[in-house]
Amino acid sequence: MWGVWSTTFKRLHLSLAKQNGIRSLKTLVPRVRFAPSPTGYLHLGGLRTALYNNLFAKSRRGVFVLRIEDTDQTRKVDGSIEALIQDLSWAGIECNEGPKQGGKYGPYIQSKRLHIYQEYIKKLLDNGSAYRCFCTERRLNILRRSAVKSQQVPKYDNKCRNLPVEVVNEKIESGTPYCIRFKLSSDCLSFDDLIFGAIAYDVSLVEGDPVLVKTDGYPTYHFANVVDDHLMNITHVLRGVEWQISTTKHLLIYRAFGWTPPQFGHLPLIVNADGTKLSKRQNDVRVEDYRDKGVYALALVNFITLSGGGFQHVPGEGVRLKTMDELAQEFQIDKISSHPSRLNPDLLQECNRLEIKRQIQDPILLSQLVAKLQLLIKEKYKTEKLNIADDHIKSVLLWATSRINKIEDLISSKFGFLWILPSNKSEVDKILLHEVVEILENLEEFNENSIKERLREISSKNCVKFPAFMKMLRSVLSGLNEGPSVAEMMQLLGKCQTIERIKAVNR
Repeated sequence: MWGVWSTTFKRLHLSLAKQNGIRSLKTLVPRVRFAPSPTGYLHLGGLRTALYNNLFAKSRRGVFVLRIEDTDQTRKVDGSIEALIQDLSWAGIECNEGPKQGGKYGPYIQSKRLHIYQEYIKKLLDNGSAYRCFCTERRLNILRRSAVKSQQVPKYDNKCRNLPVEVVNEKIESGTPYCIRFKLSSDCLSFDDLIFGAIAYDVSLVEGDPVLVKTDGYPTYHFANVVDDHLMNITHVLRGVEWQISTTKHLLIYRAFGWTPPQFGHLPLIVNADGTKLSKRQNDVRVEDYRDKGVYALALVNFITLSGGGFQHVPGEGVRLKTMDELAQEFQIDKISSHPSRLNPDLLQECNRLEIKRQIQDPILLSQLVAKLQLLIKEKYKTEKLNIADDHIKSVLLWATSRINKIEDLISSKFGFLWILPSNKSEVDKILLHEVVEILENLEEFNENSIKERLREISSKNCVKFPAFMKMLRSVLSGLNEGPSVAEMMQLLGKCQTIERIKAVNR
């Protein structure tokens, strides 16, 4: 049966294309869209959808459209459109058309397209594919409660589908509120999902005639997105798997208009490493949260692609950070897994470390990193005398790339010794410290190995146990009981800063 349904859909697709004089979708310049609702923040799933649409378009020299679906005015959040555009820009996702860029298929905000929806709903009313429904909310609630009570699937009973024309006109003239519903047919339509393969579904089994236009005159998602995708010449629809069950309903609407539907691909769920659902309480959903935690845009983008697929895996290759251009060049939609994308926090940390390393290797990005860290240190240690010279910070960054997950880690108390002189009141052996200063001043190669070698010589010569000697030096240099090895600490601080700190407690 799967083969029959798939073949039927393909014939429908080709037939409609021929009727409308449209070439095969494979010969068209791909046009894809990201169509979020302005109901708050951009979450990780939304970023994944936008990213994969963007990479698909770039990989085929197509067009990426941003369209705001704000037909549900009750859920609209002020400022969310601007925040969404800002988040996409931060992530390096560029739109070819949208509310900000404009384009010949605008407006790109659905609430500004109401006149268009009114025009096209009239076409469906005229050809008998839609009808006015006068059922009250009270009646619909009774239907729902009755279905639940009898353990049936709650759905509209299509009462108004066959109302006589005279009755409809009478209710309109009397001002009775109404919505407009679509006449579902009991067809088991199928389509070839670009990610999941053959899908078949008869939506009429679990749903009554769906609402296309609400009583307030605003279209529902199902109607507006079909009309907009057609009028904006969208060739491929890549969206979350939660919309897969609605696709056959959308195909019926396309058929009612006599339009060629685009190709559909549905991205699988994003889940935690253990397979559990992402939770807003975990602060691992909002893109803004990742940014505020010090995660870099390119790191987050690579984290998403490494978790969700879409690329040829090279056996034996470790994690390799790719630029947006490289991701677009290597993107293959048939490599996207249909299994849920499991997010491994360790992988995100590795991606962020690789991005820090990449920035350190770029002179311009390195100078920006230095300036950022200097600002963070000043804000954290406002009243302290600081060592934040450019060369010192660059040295610390080179040392820290394998030890930190984000730049902000370097201002934690653990690494405070790097920037401020310790206020140390402990007992010290001044004679021993004087000898340390002399040895360090004459040391030609000031690196960890040579420093450790000389310190062992001093310990042995003065018959001082090496651990006790290191404990004293650690206290002098940092005021801390733990941290990097003393030799490593000295190398990080540099010769001048190390000697200055020892002398400060030896006066």
